[in-house]
Amino acid sequence: MHYVVWDCETDSAQTDWATMLEVGAVLLDSNFKQVDQFEARCRMPKDRVPSATALCINKSNVDLLTKGNYSHYQMIGLLEQTFRNWAKKYGALTFLGYSSINFDDEVIRKEFFKSLRKPYLTNTEGNVRHDALNIVRAAFAINDNILNTELNDKGNKSMKLESLSRLNGIESIDAHSALADTIMTVKVLNLIRDKQPDLWPEYFKTSNKIIIENLIKQEKIFTIQESFYGKHKLFCVAPLHPKACEHPVYKGWFQAVDLQADIELIQQLNYGDLKREMKKSPKFLRTIRSNKAPIIIDQKYSIKVVPYNKIDPNLIMKRAELMKTNEKFSTDILNILRENAEEKMETATQEDPAPEETLYSGGFDKLNKDAFLFEEFHSASWKDKLGILSKFKDERLIGFGQQLIYNEAPEVLPKELHKKIKRKIAERILSNNNEKWTTIEDFHEDWRNIYENDDKMFAFKNKDEKLKFLDGIKEYVDNLEQIYLEA
Repeated sequence: MHYVVWDCETDSAQTDWATMLEVGAVLLDSNFKQVDQFEARCRMPKDRVPSATALCINKSNVDLLTKGNYSHYQMIGLLEQTFRNWAKKYGALTFLGYSSINFDDEVIRKEFFKSLRKPYLTNTEGNVRHDALNIVRAAFAINDNILNTELNDKGNKSMKLESLSRLNGIESIDAHSALADTIMTVKVLNLIRDKQPDLWPEYFKTSNKIIIENLIKQEKIFTIQESFYGKHKLFCVAPLHPKACEHPVYKGWFQAVDLQADIELIQQLNYGDLKREMKKSPKFLRTIRSNKAPIIIDQKYSIKVVPYNKIDPNLIMKRAELMKTNEKFSTDILNILRENAEEKMETATQEDPAPEETLYSGGFDKLNKDAFLFEEFHSASWKDKLGILSKFKDERLIGFGQQLIYNEAPEVLPKELHKKIKRKIAERILSNNNEKWTTIEDFHEDWRNIYENDDKMFAFKNKDEKLKFLDGIKEYVDNLEQIYLEA
């Protein structure tokens, strides 16, 4: 198995609306030795407004936004091609980054979706994914002193990549550039690999969703790791009955009970009392999301720590056995979870989502029916791309395709269509409402807050450097605003 450790820098923290501006990736062999690497940066597309804070974090100045070697479309295409070439040459890949499951992976999926590319490259076609932060947290939960750390503002050990790197002799001067963060991630993981060689392969067993689900259904007891407010804990858990252990609404959310709880007493509760018990804190029920690369290791690691080391091991095993054999109890828990989920959905907003927000809700079948046209679209000239879009059935993809053409080759669009697309973009970015995406007004409010606050220095060397940077990105957004005021 080869590994791809990767990172991206974006213009926003909102994954539905984020634009990849920079990508770095390192290909590693089975011994975690570098085989190849990839790095690319792109120009900002002209149909969206960046977040001032995001640009300050990754130092995307006005020149980088406007003078990069690649357009956004070109960079996304090159990224996909590189990943596919690596998989073709070396076989199935394990993709991971630092806190990538909840951010970078979501961004790449949605960027591929909006660029008319198959979204699930990192966990399909034999590939699997993991998260370096999950591994780091588990390593600390098992050995609190595995790496040198510093305390954060809340008095907990900092798990920030830059902090861990700096305190453990890893060069971190270019932190928040994509390739630099990628290389730091590799080096931090190598430290853990050297210090916990027996656990290293155990951490990666949960890269595969199917293996996780089979493990949960087959095993009676095991250890999971969770983090709360900077604390990293091991839990000794028993999954629900194998026929009733997956959340009835949220697929891939498997349920297990914390074995410090009095399972025998809880199983004697009637349905109403059980429902009330499930709302109490601390919760006796733990959720294991099979698509989030959870850490699942042998029971011996949690049984050694508080509070489990104060409980008779025979009692722990008895509680686990009770869970494995009581199907009705597990079914009652799932029915209560269903009721809770349905109540939550009833109170959720009824506002129609924008196309950019519908990767998961819009239907896999609908997307897949047009996927065979993706290659034809990308290999055609810009003039011919518009005609190929007429073959698509999915209105979301047609709209995305038209915006790609608007950004890359607006001259090939019919005049009325060009005007329609430009007007739609103008309505979005000039909106004075509280929108999900970044508007011109959002940018200016964020920009003023940074400009006037001397405590917000990010990685700038001095105030003059910061103000020069801010003046540059403001000029970029002011020019963008002027373009769409005329729409």
